[in-house]
Amino acid sequence: MEDKQQLYLTFTKFVTLLGILNGLSLKVIRKIITDNFGVHPYASQMLPEVKALEKIDEDIKFLFNECVRICDELGPSREYFTILTLLRNITHDVVGNEKAEAKELSMDILEKFEHEIELINQKIPQPPLFNIVLESRSLIEWSSIYCIYPFIPKRIKGEGRPVLLIPPYLGDDYSTSFVRRYLTSLGFKTYKWEQGFNMIKSHYIPRLEEKLFDIYQEHGQKVNLVGWSGGGIFAKIMANRHPDQVEQIVTIGSPVWGVMDMKTPVSGILEFFRGKSLKERNKRFIEELEPIPNVPITCIYTKTDGLLPWKHCMEAETYRDDIKNIEVYGSHSGLGANVSVLMITANALSANINGMTIKDSTTNIERILYPFYWNKKRRSLFFLN
Repeated sequence: MEDKQQLYLTFTKFVTLLGILNGLSLKVIRKIITDNFGVHPYASQMLPEVKALEKIDEDIKFLFNECVRICDELGPSREYFTILTLLRNITHDVVGNEKAEAKELSMDILEKFEHEIELINQKIPQPPLFNIVLESRSLIEWSSIYCIYPFIPKRIKGEGRPVLLIPPYLGDDYSTSFVRRYLTSLGFKTYKWEQGFNMIKSHYIPRLEEKLFDIYQEHGQKVNLVGWSGGGIFAKIMANRHPDQVEQIVTIGSPVWGVMDMKTPVSGILEFFRGKSLKERNKRFIEELEPIPNVPITCIYTKTDGLLPWKHCMEAETYRDDIKNIEVYGSHSGLGANVSVLMITANALSANINGMTIKDSTTNIERILYPFYWNKKRRSLFFLN
């Protein structure tokens, strides 16, 4: 929250002044903002600031530029999806009066703010050369998993819950074999994708929808979707199209937003196999990734990903409480044989099914495998008395 507090404080002033320009009283504006911040994860910190607002000395142009400046300094982030959603909702609420001039101003401000955020989010660079070289670790990860697998904890109870696994780009069902094997050993009922190699083409969707529906009908309950890399694209699209059939999605190193502008060292390979770039051939299909589906979401990513920019693999945690991003150590190509990935996937599936947090469903000894554990330890060293 600390690094975004200034942004939200400035943003609160910005939307308050927007309401004032539309002829609303401060009391009405407070209610509109409170209603929209009510489901925000930072509501407890932000709502007192909203109630304390009495007078705003800055003008709307200054506050607009301040919000953009802070976002630009914080850098590209999927978290701005939350800011944009709040601004859209609040703008819709405050322009409900008869002042056409003010209404036009508000819509113009919204459009310009969306454009500025889009420009900021286009600045995500492709993975550095060092990360690309580190992808060679995947050979070790895939070789060592055969020795490590028997010792992976198997305490989660799947209770026959259905899980459909979708392989990465250029991968087939073998790619997800260890994840499926592990989930099956825990009692989940796992299903293969069964469409050969995943070339990330929209013509896979009808068969995938049919398979999703068949599993849903067979079990009489919603289906959990797990997608690795390009497979996560399909998982998210299925959740957006059929939230009534999807229990939750878990993405593993998957680009879940901003794919149209994503920079990746494998773009040349993509174009070689497909004839055209992904965004040229499947523009409408890729645009379906941008909305956030109304199901629990867990995004697993690695900052040493050598194939995809890791920021594209994170969803907006501030949008809802049931959206989580979890970092692991490892290469992109080795995520299907990564012990942390196997355990996080199982923990996330179980936690969301049982209405728990992933943290509560993860034991202390398991947490040493994740970067957040060591980051916390390092931070504590600097604050020792």
